[in-house]
Amino acid sequence: MEVSILFRLRNGGTQKMLREFRDFIARGNVLDLAVAVIIGAAFATIAASLTEDIIMPVVGAIFGGLDFSSYFVLLGPVPAGYHDSMSDYAALKAAGAPVLGWGQFVTVLINFLILAFIIFLLIKMANRMMVKKEEAPAEAPADPAEVVLLREIRDALRNKG
Repeated sequence: MEVSILFRLRNGGTQKMLREFRDFIARGNVLDLAVAVIIGAAFATIAASLTEDIIMPVVGAIFGGLDFSSYFVLLGPVPAGYHDSMSDYAALKAAGAPVLGWGQFVTVLINFLILAFIIFLLIKMANRMMVKKEEAPAEAPADPAEVVLLREIRDALRNKG
């Protein structure tokens, strides 16, 4: 594959390759996928903020701490040059101390569950809309031209009499 790309570039096939790339990008499925990825990233950011800024502080208050994501278990010795707090998960992790960050894992897990639930609701709503669209009564078929003409004649005769 790489050889064929180099061969095309050397033999003036650059324009053809750019046209093929343009045609590939212009397909509806690729554009839909790109939009879905961007919206998914935005939902992930919203779900992360909801988890970290709203839900986890409440859960942390219930469990006695202000920051639930900082719960951890120290698994081994702290590096010799470390002089910061022994209860600071982020500092211990940055210093290279072996820590089991179970609070951070729980935070990420809750974040995932919230995001999965939001996606579930969106899919459920989209499916409901699709079913309503399919169940919508079909329009009555148009009457033949002769029937329409006869009705017009009938209505004209009624108006004369």
